Amino acid sequence: MPQIIERASLKEYNTFGIETKAQYFTEVNNVEELMSVLRDEQFASIPTMILGGGSNLLFTQDFQGLVIKNNITGINKVSEDEHAVLLKVGAGENWHEFVLYAIDQSLGGIENLSLIPGTVGAAPMQNIGAYGVEIKDVFESLEAVNKETLEIEIFDVEDCKFGYRQSVFKNVLKDKYIITSVSFRLTKQHTLNTSYGAIEETLSDEGVSDPTIREVSNAVIKIRQSKLPDPKEIGNAGSFFKNPVISSIAHEGLKAEFPDIPGYELPGDEVKVPAAWLIQNCGWKGKRLGDIGVHKNQALVLVNYGGGKGADLKQLAQDIQQSVADKFGIELEMEVNVI
Repeated sequence: MPQIIERASLKEYNTFGIETKAQYFTEVNNVEELMSVLRDEQFASIPTMILGGGSNLLFTQDFQGLVIKNNITGINKVSEDEHAVLLKVGAGENWHEFVLYAIDQSLGGIENLSLIPGTVGAAPMQNIGAYGVEIKDVFESLEAVNKETLEIEIFDVEDCKFGYRQSVFKNVLKDKYIITSVSFRLTKQHTLNTSYGAIEETLSDEGVSDPTIREVSNAVIKIRQSKLPDPKEIGNAGSFFKNPVISSIAHEGLKAEFPDIPGYELPGDEVKVPAAWLIQNCGWKGKRLGDIGVHKNQALVLVNYGGGKGADLKQLAQDIQQSVADKFGIELEMEVNVI
């Protein structure tokens, strides 16, 4: 049975650096330890929360229950053919370190997802994505513990019901399962995706015309580092809001009033609008309110300069949502989980 700590500080376990406490806290290093905690009658009637990298959380209060830090690691080859390799990865593995591992093994498909904070287990929960690639593109399956039955169940792509920053684990199955491992099918012959965002421009600046997966990864890292603050230096959770999707008709209507409004066409007569542009055009970029604010280089990122409170960051997020709704008639949805 892992050690249980009472009234444990969670400040080091969330990238916002919010000082908050858990009624009970423990760390598990394998499935057996996880099961032993879940079977303990002491915790049967209280809420439980799984912590990975803490990079998609905003604590606004102490957690009255048990926080389990998932440290289940391991990268194992399941199968291989001439086209791809299937890897089973522990949910507690650091996501970016796994991306670098794959590149070291000359395995492609996730190089565009470099430097995304968090753990492997959190990746399918919100179908993480960047620069034209999403987890669902390489996802094979995952294993998760049913918190009610304590049985391990397997979910394939269809079971996960992936959407834009969405999966079944963020809605109908929220808080009902604990992901213990994720399996990915990665390529041996690569089809690179460099057309999204500034990747091609960055590669061109580096003098790269025929990029490798490592060079694409390096370009993504350079772009992200230029826009996003390091959580070790300034508290943040990366992008706080999802990019909203509206109808093509609604987008055309907005262009009549705001000619510069960007949009990326999607199937089904829909358009994705960059949330950062909306927030910036409401005057929020770089705005500081005491110990919190909006980052000077990226309007999507809310920051804790030190000593900020989660409740104040939540209020700032709500104020931003209201101003975007008032000006553009668009409802911004938070990407970060507010506790």
